[in-house]
Amino acid sequence: MTDPSSDDPTDSNERTGRLRIALLNAAHKRGTTQQNFERELDAGLVEFHCPSGDLPETFAFDACVVTGSSASVYWDEPWIGALKEWVGEAVDAGLPFLGVCYGHQLLADVLGGRVEGMGEYEIGYRTVEQDGSNRLLTAVDERFTVFTTHSDRVAEAPPGATVFARNEYGIHGFQRDRVFGVQFHPEYDTTTAKRVTEGKEGELETERIEAVLEGIDAETYEAACEAKRLFDNFLEYVREQRNVRLEGATEAGVTAGIETTVDADLATTESAAESSVDSSSSS
Repeated sequence: MTDPSSDDPTDSNERTGRLRIALLNAAHKRGTTQQNFERELDAGLVEFHCPSGDLPETFAFDACVVTGSSASVYWDEPWIGALKEWVGEAVDAGLPFLGVCYGHQLLADVLGGRVEGMGEYEIGYRTVEQDGSNRLLTAVDERFTVFTTHSDRVAEAPPGATVFARNEYGIHGFQRDRVFGVQFHPEYDTTTAKRVTEGKEGELETERIEAVLEGIDAETYEAACEAKRLFDNFLEYVREQRNVRLEGATEAGVTAGIETTVDADLATTESAAESSVDSSSSS
């Protein structure tokens, strides 16, 4: 793994302004998940299928997104341990992160929070409340509709994190430094919501599944689209962070150039002085 500053700027599309984001796809069925995020994020996404052991070999991205999964972050599986390790190193390297559902829980775990099984499912369109303090939910109402499907939750936010969204099931949004997590699924369309709900057969009672399916309609989906604004808000934050990084690199380059020029001038002056002494000694 390498530091992004060591890579050619064109690798991050910095000359064109388009953001380059690592999509850490934790879903076992990767296709739909990738398509949903590609639809919502106006950026160049590079997908890595984490359950297959696929992880980036570099930190040369503007940000990372960790998706949902049917797995639990506390499972003892090699790919989960490897993902946690890479994410921890990427966070330390300064990369901004957005985690969704499983991704939200994984980020909380990596940062020192606590994730636990709920003993039940939160599933379907639900109401979440936010306190209005976090830029990730700028232009989103204090009470907003989202699609949820999870049986684990962040029981304790990471030390130093700010919790900005909740409902009766627990924490639905937190931030620590450059890391954001949301428990709900802003990327879902109605097709995905129905497919995931139907997939709970055998885990949930038929009556509950049918009730959730009945609630997946055009009107409710339109209301839930308000939460999709968080994707643009996240990208705006990432652009700001990239600009800060680029400005810092430019200033460092200018300073290095000045120091090089000064060193060269001093060397020239010293050489001239030595030549003058040598000339005087030989005459």
